[in-house]
Amino acid sequence: MARQNPIRIGKRVPVLAGTTDSGDVLESDTLLNQWVVIYFYPRDSTPGCTSEAVDFGKLAPRFRKLGCTILGVSRDSVASHARFREKHALSFSLIADTDETWCNAFDVIHEKVLYGKRHLGVVRSTFLIDPEGVLRAEWRGVKVTGHAQAVLDALMDARKNAG
Repeated sequence: MARQNPIRIGKRVPVLAGTTDSGDVLESDTLLNQWVVIYFYPRDSTPGCTSEAVDFGKLAPRFRKLGCTILGVSRDSVASHARFREKHALSFSLIADTDETWCNAFDVIHEKVLYGKRHLGVVRSTFLIDPEGVLRAEWRGVKVTGHAQAVLDALMDARKNAG
């Protein structure tokens, strides 16, 4: 599927809607006037995805203090997200992108190879969006260790540069 209007640094992010782990519909335009971190991960309850979620969870109070909302996104179901969030006491919402709307908008689904077999999967990626809805930073092909702290550091820098 060809991507139309790919999201690029310095450009506005399109308005998206998705169902959270609590079953509520979140529309991304309700997050204007605050910083937002959206991180995409392959699957709930896998080792790397769990570590990433826990790392963001540990730093969530610092993100909130800086006026930033964290959202995790994967193709898992609302029920899977609810179990995952509860098990790890995550203080931020998870978007169930079962129709891949968010994944396609951010172009995070690519061919991957696992045990010699090719398949389409979510490439671990994170995006930092400013209060006006403009993409300010992106990380693709993320390695989990230290990533949440790197995003927090980038947020602090971006806030300083925004004045």
